[in-house]
Amino acid sequence: MALLQVENLKKSFGKHTVLKGVSFSLEKGQTLSVIGPSGGGKTTILRCLNFLEIPDEGVIRVGEEVIFNAADSRTLSEKEIRKNRLHFGLVFQDFNLFPQYTALGNVSLAPKLQAGKDSADPSRRVKTTEEIEAYCLEILSRVGLADKKDHYPHQLSGGQKQRVAIARAMAMNPEILFFDEPTSALDPELTGEVLKVIKQLADEKMTMIIVTHEMGFAKSVSDKVLFMDNGVIAEEGTPDKVFYHPENQRTIEFLKNYTGIE
Repeated sequence: MALLQVENLKKSFGKHTVLKGVSFSLEKGQTLSVIGPSGGGKTTILRCLNFLEIPDEGVIRVGEEVIFNAADSRTLSEKEIRKNRLHFGLVFQDFNLFPQYTALGNVSLAPKLQAGKDSADPSRRVKTTEEIEAYCLEILSRVGLADKKDHYPHQLSGGQKQRVAIARAMAMNPEILFFDEPTSALDPELTGEVLKVIKQLADEKMTMIIVTHEMGFAKSVSDKVLFMDNGVIAEEGTPDKVFYHPENQRTIEFLKNYTGIE
């Protein structure tokens, strides 16, 4: 059974329909890259999956659990939404770090707040402050920033800030990590250090969905690729199929604008 199943996801903002019936699945340990032109619905998928937006239609399953079904007329409570979000970790485009906290403080804040509260999987909680900080320092080490644990965001480079943001998302031990254009706010010379961390997570079989314009990276890191255009999945398949043997004319036209996909 797939770890994540999305069925007929639809979302409109006023009269503008952004998602027009998106369906896909993702197995545990797979990396899925979502590519396509701006405005195609890529970010909206992540926002709907993480309940930053509530879909108008569709079903979302994690494992055997239905965490959202638009056919259910009952409105999800804030408590249910928070619980559902524990399945996922989201890394934003622009870091969103708290400037008043150190790197370690940013990473450990959510686990400290969550300690003792309801969890999607209570057995995975780390409860004491000492355990939480040791655990979060280990995660900072995994992204190469243990030596920056006491630095504040203004003392970090853009690439370091984004790696702290990745560590923060990992700290809640999510089943799936979402990345929304994780290098778009970075100078080109800093992009590589962030992509290296994401590639490391893919090698470790962390289940991930990555919205990206880095075509070469998407080809090298992904098990599956979705090409989104105008609110629908216009093409999907392995990186080899999507990048080298696309069938949809819109995919072909889009990829003509990119180099470095050898």
